[in-house]
Amino acid sequence: MAERLDGRTVLVTGANGGLGDQFVRQALERGARRVYATARNPKVWGDDRIVPLALDLTDRASVAAVAEAATDVDLVVNNAAIAPADDASVLTGDEDVARRVFETNYFGNLRVAKAFAPVLAANGGGGLLNVLSLAAWLPLPTVYAASKAAMWSATNALRAELAPAGTVVTGVIVGMIDTPMTTRWDVPKVSAESVVGQAYDGVATGAFEVLADDDSLDVKSRLSDGSEAFNAYLAVKLAGFDAAATA
Repeated sequence: MAERLDGRTVLVTGANGGLGDQFVRQALERGARRVYATARNPKVWGDDRIVPLALDLTDRASVAAVAEAATDVDLVVNNAAIAPADDASVLTGDEDVARRVFETNYFGNLRVAKAFAPVLAANGGGGLLNVLSLAAWLPLPTVYAASKAAMWSATNALRAELAPAGTVVTGVIVGMIDTPMTTRWDVPKVSAESVVGQAYDGVATGAFEVLADDDSLDVKSRLSDGSEAFNAYLAVKLAGFDAAATA
């Protein structure tokens, strides 16, 4: 049975997307009293329990304004991220693209965490849920992967720093999710519904980390291998992925 979120007030970034939409809807299904659905251009939800708010993670004033408006939040879902199609190499990629990726995926998510830390503390601690990526643990030649690795590290640091205020920080590690962001890859994917369900179960039980698909479970089990063995294994696995993606 799904863990409940009865009476909680949730804020979701990137709420318009496939994963964000599931975070909004499943929060209500689990008993949340209100959900702030944020996006650069928030959509109309047609539900009085959903409060749409405009949020640009790259704009400090925008993040501060949302934190001032949503003072009753006790669970923040850091879901927003970008993965540009032209992000293909950390060696030869355009520096402006790299900055844009980090500005959203790292600095933007960190801005939200910083802005809502005092809000969560004032409401008894609550939770911070950071949607990360299996890419953080893989030797992928993308700035997206590097940005998620940086946010994974920041998530672990935030967990320690926010613990005294009673805030529990949960990181979600997951590979390919069936959302509009991944349509260009024809490979097996886990459903957004499943990822969000596991993420909320983790929040409700106080889990530090949620491994939301088989690939994440597999890679996590191998992280203690020597670097050479781990990378040799991943080279074979990623070769199979590349073949499937270009078939």
